[in-house]
Amino acid sequence: MSTEEKSAAPRSLAEALRVRDDVSLAALLRSRPDLITPVPTDLTQLATRAGTRASVVRALERLDRFALQTAEALAVAPDPASYGELLGLMAGDEEDPAVAAALPRAAALLREQALVWGADDRLRLVRTARELLAPSPQHPSPTGLGPTVREATAGMSPGRIQEILAAVGLPSTHDSVSAVSALGALFADRRRMAALLAGLPAESREVLDRLVWGPPYGQVTHDPAAHLRALLDRGLLLPTAPGTVVLPREVALHLRAGRAHRAPEPVPPPVEAAATHRPQVVDATAAGQALAALATVDELLKEWDEGGPSVLRAGGLSVRDLKRTAVALDVPEPVAAFWVELAYGAGLIASDGEADERYAATPAYDEWRELPPAERWARLAGTWLTATRTPGVVGGRDAKDRTLSALGPNLDRSAAPEVRHRVLALLAGLPEGASPVAESVLARLRWERPLRGPQQQRETGTGAARDDDLRSRIARWTLSEAELLGVTGRGALAAPARALIGAPEPPRPATADDTGEPEGPGDKLPVHHHRTPPVTAPPSPAERAAATATAARLLAPLFPEPLDHVLLQADLTAVAPGPLEQELADVLGVLADIESKGGATVYRFTPGSVRRALDAGQSAADLHAFLARHSRTPVPQPLTYLIDDVARRHGRLRVGAASAYVRCDDDATLDEILADKRAAGLGLRRLAPTVLAAQADPAALLEGLRAIGFAPAAESAAGDVLIARADSHRTPPRAAPEPVPDGPPAPDDTLLTAAIRAVRAGDLASTTPRKPGSAGEDGGGEDGTPGGTLPRTGAAETLATMQAAVLTGEALWIGYVNAEGAASQRVIAPIRVEGGFVTAYDHTADEVRTYPLHRVTGVAELADDAG
Repeated sequence: MSTEEKSAAPRSLAEALRVRDDVSLAALLRSRPDLITPVPTDLTQLATRAGTRASVVRALERLDRFALQTAEALAVAPDPASYGELLGLMAGDEEDPAVAAALPRAAALLREQALVWGADDRLRLVRTARELLAPSPQHPSPTGLGPTVREATAGMSPGRIQEILAAVGLPSTHDSVSAVSALGALFADRRRMAALLAGLPAESREVLDRLVWGPPYGQVTHDPAAHLRALLDRGLLLPTAPGTVVLPREVALHLRAGRAHRAPEPVPPPVEAAATHRPQVVDATAAGQALAALATVDELLKEWDEGGPSVLRAGGLSVRDLKRTAVALDVPEPVAAFWVELAYGAGLIASDGEADERYAATPAYDEWRELPPAERWARLAGTWLTATRTPGVVGGRDAKDRTLSALGPNLDRSAAPEVRHRVLALLAGLPEGASPVAESVLARLRWERPLRGPQQQRETGTGAARDDDLRSRIARWTLSEAELLGVTGRGALAAPARALIGAPEPPRPATADDTGEPEGPGDKLPVHHHRTPPVTAPPSPAERAAATATAARLLAPLFPEPLDHVLLQADLTAVAPGPLEQELADVLGVLADIESKGGATVYRFTPGSVRRALDAGQSAADLHAFLARHSRTPVPQPLTYLIDDVARRHGRLRVGAASAYVRCDDDATLDEILADKRAAGLGLRRLAPTVLAAQADPAALLEGLRAIGFAPAAESAAGDVLIARADSHRTPPRAAPEPVPDGPPAPDDTLLTAAIRAVRAGDLASTTPRKPGSAGEDGGGEDGTPGGTLPRTGAAETLATMQAAVLTGEALWIGYVNAEGAASQRVIAPIRVEGGFVTAYDHTADEVRTYPLHRVTGVAELADDAG
């Protein structure tokens, strides 16, 4: 490298950032949004922030596996390292072509994210990343390498080092530094090292083989065996503590043929297709699941319509209430937790806030039910896709060993939206109608985001695979929840869901015309090697609304037309051969109980269900007319008798508040109640021939009399029958829970443009050189750059310098304090000075501005080469 090239090479990360263009800076800020929160004042502050421990850890944890392996290799390479040295560590002496082909992308990614800086002949890993990834006795490197010869011999006596030199056939030196350098050069020389190892006993080679891939530390006794003594004498094992030895890094790299990792992974594992189905079958299956999902959510909300389970003191549902909900929905408890959390996330249920706090439907539920089915589904699916609340963790334990309950706190997992979206994107990358092998999806996610952060990776190594890490569990839950919700059909992504995530048109699978070979059931589907997903700004609300509308539009034709009829049968059941119109379903849901669900829903009429319809304000004539109007079969006689019989007895008893009372025009009926032993717990006594008083409250009295077999009706203080509406209990308006972001959100293009402009402006003001000895210079650096303090000049000198600059057209460096007292430094070109104000082109803000002169702290002239 020439002297001019050396002088042009960046000496720090700040200088490396300073030569970047706006596109490169935007890529950095987009991939590491924590650097822009808040916007740094200049590039020096940006570089400082990029090197902080929290920011570096976050950046490392979001690298794909090969990029992280590249960073780990740089951490054990010389500082600085050339690209050739890095390639040797990654590809080995054999120069693996796959690694060599992928390494430029990984190096460019590390440089783009400001984890690596410098030219290809002087690559430097930022100091914090090196500290995190470099090996140490307390924190072994994920590469399995140990310390260098220089590090391992730091506390060794000079005499012992000279003994090692003599044992390996090297001449003695006058100092330990040159001795250690000679020993390191020997271990790094492939030819001489091979000759040295060839003279070792087989047992010694076995010891080295056990340590070569890590951990590099071993234990020895105070009197080691001969084969261990041979290694210690030659420095192939070096003592680090009493009874502990380490394999030097140079020796391990020779034994590894130069590779830093046992198994570099330059290519992401493919997502394999398990089976393929016709796209029409996939969409039809998904549409059926979507209908079932709407019915399940509707059933859940109706179950809680008049007030659902109580809210625990710590928040959430009790285990008993979750079990009851699961029984009511006829699903396992984890699935019930999913539906409850989905309805909660969509804002359809919430706590009512009363003294006896319970969960209930919200006013938004009524609005949701008015939407077309496809739009209702799109709202649920959109909520699921972006929610951070993760129902899969329900039943687990939190950090304080407390059980995590449905609808309770501590269910947010900020990684959930990203994992869900990425899983669906991987499915979208398969041929249309193809369902994935679940394990291949998990393997792909583990490659894109290695399982652990740097600190945990030290313990087990980068390549360790676990199925119980959070991201893998969320991915498994995503695959099962997507099928429940109708996002997928038979495991393959459906067309509406593809639109929901904004995925492109699916790739067309290979056919006989493409390959020249016949297709058959045994043919394998193609696999796809995707690139690491780019970091993009989150979709705006308008974009999300457009995607939701498109998904609903694609789903609507897949739904069957709602029916306006049922089939009444003689066994007091009604069969709905498909989805019913909303009004018909609402009335029938009150008049009858759902007995079974599926392709056809079976409703059963019972005395209790008929009484429920009468309580809701229907008369017997209304019910007969309703059934006759909506049945394609004649109304069976048993059903007619059931309605008339229940209606005949309904309302003969009246229950009101005394504490509570029962009145009836037929005193014989009251005699029958008093004589019934089952009514003893109600505390009844006769006040008049047609009135009984009770110690129980009206609600308990109603339930008690109904349990005996009567059909009482509640009445108001005025004596009117109270009509129980199905939607009588609603919470106050509630906002749906907001997702918990996984760190700062990715900035949009507008914010990036403004931030880069502000950073460059601040950098211009802080680095513009000024004339040595000019007015206002106080604390500048040796290179003529400002020392970070504002220029200070008197009012008269400031005014004179400003007026001179107007005549000469020169730019000035000024200090300025705004109305809020915030100080800043700026580079301006004065245009006009009058009335106590200076109008100038502000290079810092890149626009013409006017400043009050009394707020200018001072002014300094710029150096002639400041441009």
